[in-house]
Amino acid sequence: MSALVVLAAGGTGGHMFPAEALAGELVGRGVAVALVTDKRGQAFDNRLPGVALHRVRAGRPGTGIGSKLLAFCEIALGLVAARRLLRRLAPAAAVGFGGYPSVPTMMAASGLGVPTVIHEQNARLGRANRWLAPRMRRIATSFAHVDGLRDADRTRIVETGNPVRPAVVAEGGVPYAAPAMGPIGLLVIGGSQGARILSAVVPAALALLPSELKARLSVAQQARPEDIDAVRSTYAANGIRAEVASFFADAPVRMARAHLVISRSGASSVAELCVIGRPAILVPYRYAADDHQTANAEALAAAGAAWVMDEDAFTPPALAQRLETLFAQPELLTAAAGAARSLARPDAARRLADLVLQTAGGAR
Repeated sequence: MSALVVLAAGGTGGHMFPAEALAGELVGRGVAVALVTDKRGQAFDNRLPGVALHRVRAGRPGTGIGSKLLAFCEIALGLVAARRLLRRLAPAAAVGFGGYPSVPTMMAASGLGVPTVIHEQNARLGRANRWLAPRMRRIATSFAHVDGLRDADRTRIVETGNPVRPAVVAEGGVPYAAPAMGPIGLLVIGGSQGARILSAVVPAALALLPSELKARLSVAQQARPEDIDAVRSTYAANGIRAEVASFFADAPVRMARAHLVISRSGASSVAELCVIGRPAILVPYRYAADDHQTANAEALAAAGAAWVMDEDAFTPPALAQRLETLFAQPELLTAAAGAARSLARPDAARRLADLVLQTAGGAR
């Protein structure tokens, strides 16, 4: 087979992180990799040494007729450029990770007869992958069940899991020990920049806990820069030990140390929770495309790995009551940690690479 695989991904972390993990796995096997993305994805250039980076045009359809027409024109221009690029590169396979920037490249690959695989990170099929799925040779999923796939797609589906960073896999062997009478480690994370609702609700909820619980808490919370001072002040006023920052470089280590995680439910977040095996309270972002964060959270909740609180129900009194119940019954946390670990696919990058190379080899 040719020694090149093309990856196509939108420029957000949710699409780029699994693409990055697959690129590392393929390069480690001696396979050359090229990445096709948009302007935002070019920021990942320094994270992918040895991977050739290409950009094609692609539009994101809005709600108005004008924006839809503009997006169609952008995608059409991107398709022409992608066909030209793929003819020059002659890849053995093309792998799409969702996001509108992946559409022109994956449509061009399908039209040129290049073996194709798309990877869906969420429990609900994204719009770009929904368009592409009928044309793809294989569909890799992160969950056992994905909303939006048709019955006709079933024979092409392979559950690989969602590739996570090596730093996350390294923490996967840390056993979970529920808090008994000692300190309680609480990690609060909310996407790349934190989530304002977590900064508003979590400190206020912890302030409502009994004094003996507050004395045991050790909190690490990610917050937006503009919220950090207010979050710190609330914790200090209530005698709660807390470290607040806009970014934790050692987030996987902190997750492994945590007894409970409060988090959004993006694809990467839930995959990391499962690989490390930690119980969580998940607060889906209500404006996520196709409400995919709710689908992700409910998949974990159905397995007993997490508790879901939608934004309307996520109030300081409700969260305080939930936390008091969980900390009073540590066996619930232990069971949820085990359920999360049962969903883990720490070898997802290897499984996805196997699928890609099998698809390429089978086509040959």
